[in-house]
Amino acid sequence: MLNISGLPFQLLPFRGSNRLLQPMWDYLLFHHLPLISSPFFPVILAFSSYFFFSLPFMVLDLLGERVSLFHQYKIQPDSQPTLRMMVKSFLIAVHGHVFFVLPAVIITMFILPAPTLPQEAPTLYELFVQGLGVLLLFDTQYYIWHFIHHKQPQLYRWVHAIHHEYMSPFAWSTEHLSIPELMTVGLWSNRDPVLLKCHPLTTWCITIFSIWMSVEDHIGYDFPWGLNHMVPFGLLGGAPAHDMHHQKPSSNYAPFFTHWDRIFGTAVPLKKKKKKAMRRSESW
Repeated sequence: MLNISGLPFQLLPFRGSNRLLQPMWDYLLFHHLPLISSPFFPVILAFSSYFFFSLPFMVLDLLGERVSLFHQYKIQPDSQPTLRMMVKSFLIAVHGHVFFVLPAVIITMFILPAPTLPQEAPTLYELFVQGLGVLLLFDTQYYIWHFIHHKQPQLYRWVHAIHHEYMSPFAWSTEHLSIPELMTVGLWSNRDPVLLKCHPLTTWCITIFSIWMSVEDHIGYDFPWGLNHMVPFGLLGGAPAHDMHHQKPSSNYAPFFTHWDRIFGTAVPLKKKKKKAMRRSESW
């Protein structure tokens, strides 16, 4: 359990502060302390985010062309994931978390000291800067890891190939990972915020946000309201970049940002495919 040294619980909801996030933080400490102090909370938060973010895109994929308003943005319109594929990816994610992630959390409880929950909430500036730092650090770590695993055939075969089972990604395939990759990503996701001395609230916010970014990378739709279009200067790759990576695995190794792929010449722009029927009609 997390420690809160000398925290006056009875005064929490009334404690004055000029920090905008303080009322939210006080509420969490006062009303949900058993939950947020549990060592299993980060796992619950991460997996539930993956589950709930993937659900609407599951419905969208199953409806397919019947929802033309959204289907027009499908990157590979001839590749439609089946329910069987979705269930398989989800069960792989469940298996990895139940039999490896949760036991790792239990082991960690006996090795690492229980961290302390601070009384003060982070400022909005701290939340933004710390969160951005975590994303940039993880982006760098994964770029290097990803590049190496694509260049070394044995590593690719035994560790990363499972994620490339489908050339056209979909939301549930976000965590279609081997156990070594799942544990590596989990290690970075948990230790990077500690390394950067992030506030717990910042860590939880960036967990949710990074999982949204990961799911969005895999949805297979290039929506005009996607983060890669909302953030200027092409700083984020989004679904187009990662979809292209699954089509051309020697490209677009970074999970979120585009700077490392640009610097090292591994950035490849998306070549959106047209539906075969459309191409045949155009040939007439």
